[in-house]
Amino acid sequence: MAAVNPYLIFNGNCEEAFLFYKSVFGGEFAYIGKFKDMPADENCSQVSKDSEEAEKIMHVSLPIGQTILMGSDSTEQSGKVTFGGNFSVSINVESAQEGDRIFNGLSAGGNPFMPMGKTFWGAYFGMFTDKFGVNWMVNFDENMPSS
Repeated sequence: MAAVNPYLIFNGNCEEAFLFYKSVFGGEFAYIGKFKDMPADENCSQVSKDSEEAEKIMHVSLPIGQTILMGSDSTEQSGKVTFGGNFSVSINVESAQEGDRIFNGLSAGGNPFMPMGKTFWGAYFGMFTDKFGVNWMVNFDENMPSS
């Protein structure tokens, strides 16, 4: 397994929070993108460019040592988050097969609300809540070289 990283969800102030974290930890964002930049696909509809949600953070990642702190804002579709339940454990795996194995194993008895599948950002990705109420994300970066 490549890495396990925390993924934080915010109610519209993700950019502010991550700018603060960056000021403390240093470094540069590996990626920062807004919902207006996201194309529509079978898993989610495109956000209107003139909506309030267009400027919210779709995904941001800040490398901190061997870990990557990741985050995004919630949307009207996903609903407001309650702090304490606003995080996921994000697992970056080394193959699609490993991703399927971990996704299927951990989501058993839980709620697999986004099945593993190809994404517009070039990953094989899925999300679920396990039977204990913990949110998980499984990600295989197909375009990244294996270690």
